[in-house]
Amino acid sequence: MRVPSVGGHRRWHMVLLASCILALAACGRAPDGAQAGEKEEVQTVPVEVAAASHRTIAASYTGTASLDALAESQVVAKTSGVALEVLVEEGQAVKAGQALVRLDPDRARLNVAQSEAQMRKLENNFNRARELAAQQLISAGEYDQMRYDLENVRALYNLARLELSYTTVTAPISGVIASRSIKTGNFVQINTPIMRIVDNSRLEATLNVPERELATLRPGQPVQMQVDALPGQTFQGRVDRVAPVVDAGSGTFRVICAFQGGAPLQPGMFGRFRIEYDQRADVLTIPRLALLDDEGEPAVYLVRDGVAVRTPVQLGHVDAGFVEIRDGLAADDQVVVAGKGALRDGTTVQVIGTGAGTVAASDDDAVETDDGTRQ
Repeated sequence: MRVPSVGGHRRWHMVLLASCILALAACGRAPDGAQAGEKEEVQTVPVEVAAASHRTIAASYTGTASLDALAESQVVAKTSGVALEVLVEEGQAVKAGQALVRLDPDRARLNVAQSEAQMRKLENNFNRARELAAQQLISAGEYDQMRYDLENVRALYNLARLELSYTTVTAPISGVIASRSIKTGNFVQINTPIMRIVDNSRLEATLNVPERELATLRPGQPVQMQVDALPGQTFQGRVDRVAPVVDAGSGTFRVICAFQGGAPLQPGMFGRFRIEYDQRADVLTIPRLALLDDEGEPAVYLVRDGVAVRTPVQLGHVDAGFVEIRDGLAADDQVVVAGKGALRDGTTVQVIGTGAGTVAASDDDAVETDDGTRQ
């Protein structure tokens, strides 16, 4: 038998090594081929759909504000003295001119008596001077001086009577006693606030509305309000006034809404307001959840023959959880309302349910923008 040389041994080992590499490569191609086959399988995405349908839809502006009283007055003492009697309590309804507090009137009465005595004296002197002037027994200058002195004392007398009237503090407006900061026996300084009266017969809310709504809002439009303190209740009001100018700094104008006051509504409550300024009947609508979230042209995924088709749409009014479709869809078209985040144009879909009755956006899902509208 022939013994291979050293060089032959090397060539023999290289041939064996190359054969092993080729065998391993052939074994590795099978898994790669299987993975490629899996990628070529069509992926089906489960979705929920809703049908485009006709309904009545309203255009509205929504915002938030606090309720304010029609009128409010801080009652102050116009004179000083000891409070002898406090006649009202917090929460009590009062009428304009009604007595609230009685202060010690003794000093004021003495001033009235003193001024009255001086006035009577000068009246007698002036009457005698008039007779003397008629007989030309006194000069015209002396007569005029006595007349001026009498007018001055009469003014002091009227001032003293006015000060006496201030010892009875009265209500400047009709309303409800909101707060009381005085008790019987307290010494009250002049111009000291002692009570606050709120006229809650009518409540107002001031909305700062973006200038783009200036042409749509006007006095007399109906307003619906819900307050956080009274869940589940809706209150009806109206637009009372609309400011004719736009604030250059904020780009907003003021809209004042009026509501009937009294229980259960109270000043200071935080309300959510809805002003409907247009309404359309029998228009084509879809759930708002069907709209795609991108910031491009408004579009939806329309399901046709089991495939999601991205379809541009032209929008109209938005009302709660529904949006008006002016162009792009037809009645009974099926649009995707759940699962659209995993879709692309042409994706195969499997309809697993319809959301026609459950797709209305709730208040928690609504997004509040910087201008106060809820989209």
